[in-house]
Amino acid sequence: MERPVYRRVVLKLSGEALAGSKGFGLEASVLSDVARQIQSVHALGVEVAIVVGGGNIWRGISGSREGIDRATSDYMGMLATVMNALALQDALERLGVPTRVQTSIEMRQVAEPYIRRRAIRHLEKGRAVIFAAGTGNPYFSTDTTAALRAAEIEADVILMAKNKVNGVYSADPLIHADARKYDELTYLDLLNLGLGVMDATASSLCMDNNIPIVVFSILEPDNIKRVVLGEKIGTTIKGGPSLNESGSRA
Repeated sequence: MERPVYRRVVLKLSGEALAGSKGFGLEASVLSDVARQIQSVHALGVEVAIVVGGGNIWRGISGSREGIDRATSDYMGMLATVMNALALQDALERLGVPTRVQTSIEMRQVAEPYIRRRAIRHLEKGRAVIFAAGTGNPYFSTDTTAALRAAEIEADVILMAKNKVNGVYSADPLIHADARKYDELTYLDLLNLGLGVMDATASSLCMDNNIPIVVFSILEPDNIKRVVLGEKIGTTIKGGPSLNESGSRA
């Protein structure tokens, strides 16, 4: 019998992952595959919460570079995450997974407002919960949202599903052929080495609350389930001694 090693997880999905080869918007086949992977984890009895980004529709920081007020641009990005959350909810419920969307910006006609105790109750009742609209505040990324919600609902781990890489590398492996893949890192490594896994606010929040992070590829079949079952794939980030300049542990 397959036994998951985690009881409650937060799955962080980038908006770009849902765009697939299109690069913009939603690709139906990718959305269906992600939903199927989540369903397979839900079937194991794991409580699944999801934080989805909106970069396939709008990126707040990119809009601000085009002259839009940064706060306004970030709010536009939050609305993009709601669109992705509703699409993912529909895909999950078509597979028989009861799902609730909770938003940090109230829009009661389409989703519940985020209430911590209600979110936990949904998870306990076997429903997947999708957290949308970020933290509800500009200047904070959806990575920070994932760290914050994981701390609030007392999740065992954050699963960071990537669409371009299968872990954390010393440099961009798509550009640098000699980039080194790390199997394990610490929170301090992320901050000290400037690795582009998540922003410093999210890293610090995970470190302060001792929330482990697993970074892996969403493109390989059943990777979410493999991680939940304890298979060592991708890169695991947790507490411990940090790397020194030679790349070994201090």
